[in-house]
Amino acid sequence: MGQIIYLAAHEYRAVAPDPRGYEDTTGAPIDDPTKFTTLHVVGDMVALITALGVDMVFVVGHDWGAMIAWSLCLFRPDKVKALVNLSVHFAPRKPHQKNVEIFRVAYRDDHYICRFHEPGEIEAVFASLGTKKVFKKFLTHRDPDPFYFPKDKPFGALYDTPVILPSWLSEEDFDYYTKKFEQTGFTGGINYYRCFDL
Repeated sequence: MGQIIYLAAHEYRAVAPDPRGYEDTTGAPIDDPTKFTTLHVVGDMVALITALGVDMVFVVGHDWGAMIAWSLCLFRPDKVKALVNLSVHFAPRKPHQKNVEIFRVAYRDDHYICRFHEPGEIEAVFASLGTKKVFKKFLTHRDPDPFYFPKDKPFGALYDTPVILPSWLSEEDFDYYTKKFEQTGFTGGINYYRCFDL
């Protein structure tokens, strides 16, 4: 949020949308992961650009936002002036390969992408841990190895490790994220993984 305030103070217009299924969004049926495909979320971004009353935008994406931004550029280059993406490289679809199976072969069933596919399963795990602990574990994860969620010990070896907040995250930040996700739950965000191969 600080970056947006900074940009606004310097007379730039910046918008940080919540993708469907996150925080204050409405309309997308959470119980139907097929409504979270790339085409749906790119459509949402095009609708947002139109609602803003502009023809083209500079896009900055991170993680899932980067994947959405890559797809926006691919499907609607007429809407994008420039792109900056962090953490996720462009990966074209492979019609004869399923992404989840690629992860399963490379990293086994406990890899987070594989674990997120069974509806309700990972949500129950997160509920048992508590929203705030889940956020703290995700946002303070510093291990370059793949992220695993063994069934017997969520977050693997990180499960019992103490959380040390980086200087750029405060307890107030975690309280905010916890409150927002306790309103809607994790299913909306996890649905993006569930339609990986759609």
